[in-house]
Amino acid sequence: MNHRILGLHHITAISDNAKRNLHFYTHVLGLRLVKKTVNFDDPTTYHFYFGDEQGTPGTIITFFPWEGIGRGKNGAGMATHTAYSIPKSSFTFWKERLEQQGLPVKEDKIFGEDILSFSDPDGLQLQFIASDSDTRTPWTTTQITNNEAIKGFHSVTLTLRAVDATAKILTDVLGYSLTRQDGNRYRFTTDAIDTAHIVDVIEDPAASYGTNAAGTNHHIAFRVENDDILMDYREKVLAAGLNITPKIDRDYFFSLYFREPGGVLFELATDNPGFTRDESLENLGTALKLPKQYANMRERIERALPPL
Repeated sequence: MNHRILGLHHITAISDNAKRNLHFYTHVLGLRLVKKTVNFDDPTTYHFYFGDEQGTPGTIITFFPWEGIGRGKNGAGMATHTAYSIPKSSFTFWKERLEQQGLPVKEDKIFGEDILSFSDPDGLQLQFIASDSDTRTPWTTTQITNNEAIKGFHSVTLTLRAVDATAKILTDVLGYSLTRQDGNRYRFTTDAIDTAHIVDVIEDPAASYGTNAAGTNHHIAFRVENDDILMDYREKVLAAGLNITPKIDRDYFFSLYFREPGGVLFELATDNPGFTRDESLENLGTALKLPKQYANMRERIERALPPL
C-alpha cells in the first residue's frame, strides 16, 4: 500500500456553456467523456469528467458549466494554468489544430521543456508540454491517433502573492520537494509517481486576486490510494493548523477539501471506487448519472439541464 500522495487526481474548472465545453474537450482535444452527471450542490448544472479510457487519476479534468455565468479573472490565489503531456512529435500537429480553431497559440519553454500555451473557449489557460518519456496509454479518436493524443496531466501552476506558506504545505504535509527554481517560478515534484507529479508556483506579490467564473479553476485534487490513507492526511492537514472538511462521498471517489494558505482550494481524492461503479467501461459517459440524493428528481433535472 502506498501511503503517499500520488500526484494529481483531477482538476476542476468552470465553464459558461455546456454544449461548447463538451465539444471542445471531446472533439477538439480528443479526450473521452468519462462521466456525465450533475453538480452535487446545484443539480440543474452538469458536471462533466474528461480523461482517458477509464478516467485514470492524473488524466481527469472536470467542469461545472454554469450557463451564462460570464468570464472570470485569473489571478493570485488560483491554479492559473493546467498543463497536459503530449508526444514531442505531435507539437506541430497541435499548433496547427488549435490555430484552425481560431485559438491563439504561444510557443515557449519552461525549465527547458517545449510548451504550447493557449486558452479554451472560456479562457481557461492550458498548456501542452512535449515529452517522450510519458508511457501512459491515451484515449484516441478518428482524428487524433496514438501519435498525437494527450497522455494526461503534466503539471498544474499556482499563482500566489507569496510562496513560503504554500511551499510548507506542499513539502511538509503533501510530501513534495522543491526541485527547481527559475526566478519567481518554483517547481515542486513528488517521486511517488512519475506522471502528473508536478506543481509549479509563480510568486507575484503584485498580482491582483482572481475572480471565480468561466475560464478559471475551481480546485485541484491530489491523489491517494484509499480511504484509510485519505483520513491519515486529514490528520496531517489539521496538525498543520488548517481547516478541512469531513470525508465526502463523491460517488466515484471519496474527498476532503481544504484551502491552502495562498488561497487555492485543495482536495484530496481516492482512487476508489472509480468510474465503472455505475457504468461499464465501454459505456462510460453515455448516460446521465445522478447522485443518489437526486434519484427521484430525474425527470425535473433532465428538463432543467441545457441541451447538448
